Amino acid sequence: MESMLNKLKSTVTKVTADVTSAVMGNPVTREFDVGRHVASGGNGLAWKIFNGTKKSTKQEVAVFVFDKKQIDKYQKFEKDQIIDSLKRGVQQLTRLRHPRLLTVQHPLEESRDCLAFCTEPVCASLANVLGNWENLPSTGSPDIKDYKLYDVETKYGLLQVSEGLSFLHSSVKMVHGNLTPENIILNKTGAWKIMGFDFCIPSTNPSEQEPKFPCKEWDPNLPSLCLPNPEYLAPEYILSVSCETASDMYSLGAVVYAVFNKGKPIFEVNKQDIYKSFSRQLDQLSRLGSSSLQNIPEEVREHVKLLLNVTPTVRPDADQMTKIPFFDDVGAVTLQYFDSLFQRDNLQKSQFFKGLPKVLPKLPKRVIVQRILPCLTSEFVNPDMVPFVLPNVLLIAEECTKEEYVKLILPELGPVFKQQEPIQILLIFLQKMDLLLTKTPPDEIKNSVLPMVYRALEAPSIQIQELCLNIIPTFANLIDYPSMKNSLIPRIKNACLQTSSLAVRVNSLVCLGKILEYMDKWFVLDDILPFLQQIPSKEPAVLMGILGIYKCTFTHKKLGITKEQLAGKVLPHLIPLSIENNLNFNQFNSFISVIKEMLHRLEVEHKTKLEQLHIMQEQQKSLDITNQMNTSEETKIPTAGSQIDKVFNNIGTDLLTGSGSDSKENGIQNMQKRASLTLEEKQKLAKEQEQAQKLKSQQPLKPQVHTPVAPIKQTKDLTETLMDNMSSLTSLSVNSPQISASTSFSSVPNMGMGMVFSTPVDNTKRSLTNGLTANMGFQTPAFNLPTSANQHLFSSPGTPAAAQMTLGTPSSLPNLHRRASAGMSQQTPHRPTDMSALDSLFGPQKPKVSMNQLSQQKPNQWLNQFVPPQGSPGTGSSVMGTQLNMVGQPAFGLQGNPFFNPQNFAQPANMTSSSSASNDLKDLFG
Repeated sequence: MESMLNKLKSTVTKVTADVTSAVMGNPVTREFDVGRHVASGGNGLAWKIFNGTKKSTKQEVAVFVFDKKQIDKYQKFEKDQIIDSLKRGVQQLTRLRHPRLLTVQHPLEESRDCLAFCTEPVCASLANVLGNWENLPSTGSPDIKDYKLYDVETKYGLLQVSEGLSFLHSSVKMVHGNLTPENIILNKTGAWKIMGFDFCIPSTNPSEQEPKFPCKEWDPNLPSLCLPNPEYLAPEYILSVSCETASDMYSLGAVVYAVFNKGKPIFEVNKQDIYKSFSRQLDQLSRLGSSSLQNIPEEVREHVKLLLNVTPTVRPDADQMTKIPFFDDVGAVTLQYFDSLFQRDNLQKSQFFKGLPKVLPKLPKRVIVQRILPCLTSEFVNPDMVPFVLPNVLLIAEECTKEEYVKLILPELGPVFKQQEPIQILLIFLQKMDLLLTKTPPDEIKNSVLPMVYRALEAPSIQIQELCLNIIPTFANLIDYPSMKNSLIPRIKNACLQTSSLAVRVNSLVCLGKILEYMDKWFVLDDILPFLQQIPSKEPAVLMGILGIYKCTFTHKKLGITKEQLAGKVLPHLIPLSIENNLNFNQFNSFISVIKEMLHRLEVEHKTKLEQLHIMQEQQKSLDITNQMNTSEETKIPTAGSQIDKVFNNIGTDLLTGSGSDSKENGIQNMQKRASLTLEEKQKLAKEQEQAQKLKSQQPLKPQVHTPVAPIKQTKDLTETLMDNMSSLTSLSVNSPQISASTSFSSVPNMGMGMVFSTPVDNTKRSLTNGLTANMGFQTPAFNLPTSANQHLFSSPGTPAAAQMTLGTPSSLPNLHRRASAGMSQQTPHRPTDMSALDSLFGPQKPKVSMNQLSQQKPNQWLNQFVPPQGSPGTGSSVMGTQLNMVGQPAFGLQGNPFFNPQNFAQPANMTSSSSASNDLKDLFG
């Protein structure tokens, strides 16, 4: 890879150096830019041919350069002879103007290093094409090496050379004197042109009927560049030192032979012994047979044999050669006609262009692109000829690659796209729209092609509109969506609404129906379907077109119509149209069929929606009922139970300030646990609710009779008993801060705290002064308050017994019922108790409450404050009640000191504050 790059670099450097050294300083470079070295030509291929452009107009040219370094080996006088010969040939060429002669754009300029002049763009010389690459770049031009002459090119090229000779012989009265492949140049379009007039011989008597051409004797001592090529000279030029126009015809015969024999001349000439070679050649020519000309086409073989005849008068002249049947080829005649096109009138041109599509397929692509296409595009300046030329140009475009189309054809079509007259131009473009949209770049489509389509839709000609509407669906897939949405569709709608032609209106609807698949669903629903309701016409064809668009949209997988659109817009529009009097039976059936399909889909979709909504509503109702039940159970907390729990909890909080935070944390945890209930918990709640309902419907429980102990008939002093209990508790807390686990009765499953309050009839008893604050509270795992049948609270024999209350007691907690009962039985109920220790323990004293105030409360009201709600969380399903010991004394079953156990002061999560309960206890314990 590196070696190839180095080779390329050296080649470019060498070429640049050649150009710089050859042309630098020449006046030609003032007006022209010199490009790549592409060919060589002239006598001995001494002229290097470069591509070039004119600086002012950017016109392409060919720059012929003769580097004087080529003749450094010669003497000065020889150099001068060579330079004079070259100058003479270029000057003569510059004076002559003919289509078959190379056109000079800038005359010869001489500098110290080179000679240079400019001509029309050149491809190569015929010698280069035939394989003689002398004086070419070392790598050679790939275009020349791969160049292959087609038969039509060869035929027409030889015809052009014959016409050039005819011009020289008949009009200029001149003999070229050196007609060789080196002096025949192929221009950019492939035309063959004559140059190299270095040895031309003008007539000495041009005005006379028989011109005379003086001839110089062959001088072998002259440099080769000062002598013509002897291989293509007529024998008389050397042997008899005479020449005439027939001498050029011999050269033409030799050129024809070389063309069909890959550049090989008919005879090899020894330049050192020229006379002997020509004498031998003369003998061979006299015996020339068909075997020597076997490579030449049969139809021209005899004419070549005549051209190579030894006798000049036998040779056909140039005018005769142009008329031989060999040049009557269709391709050659076509190319010849193009060259003379400027001489024809519009009628002749139109007839020729009409028949050209039949000839183009028979011609090689290179010939069409190089020779025919430039001639066709040059006629675009004539608007009357555009409708005849344009089909041929588009036919050529179909055979071109996209790159060739963009480079060679599209620039010429640009002005034609904008022409509105004659109207046939639009028709031709519309018929070839798929070609234009396929090969034209997107920017040019947007700027040139689509505006032409828009003009066709807005054209006043109904024929143009119909054709445009019929053609649009064939290339709609090639149009970008924004252009279709914003430019094409609005013009089709306008054509449908504003036209007075039924055909245009129907074609507009058909066109819309065919291009629906290239549109967006919502654009169709929001723009196309509402447009259908604006069409004023009620002709059957129009109505069927409307129905077709509705049906296509309704059944298309990509599009579809929503049920809201069906119910609100489509069906209200279609149903009235279906009963139009203009519709026949089949058309009516088509309408009804589509309407039924729409109604069926509407029914199915809406039923499905309603069923889903119904299911969702039922599910929501069931969820709401469940949430209401859970909420009601959670928030339904009886006041009495919450009051007593809060009071006892507050008591514990005042006693131990550290336990308050623990109780709050435990309460939050309990609330969090209650917030999300498991299925088992919900089932348990349901059972509790059922049992609670059963308990409500039952009669109040009757007090049980304890047989071992005879019932106590006298009224118990409740205040004194409470005082005794408090005193015993105080003594327990002071003397025994902790009770051993062995003192508890583990065999008893539940711990009961029995409290019996008996109040005497009189209110003279001393007030209860125990030092307890009102916010004290107990949290006990369980309260059992059974009431004996002979016990009367507050000395009221008619007071009904309190209901049994059972708070779920953990089995792990010990029951100290006996210990507490034993301790309290030792106290004397009628002896005043010293409360000073208790006062000092519990802090500042509260206002004392008299028994008169205590006795004024209703017994049931006061007692119910201590009764928790039935079935509340944490109590289980047991019936709550009071429990008395055998002797009717209140018992406190406690493990250790309950006032100093933090676990006994935890705030229950379900406790609610009750101001009335708190105030009553304040009065009781205050």
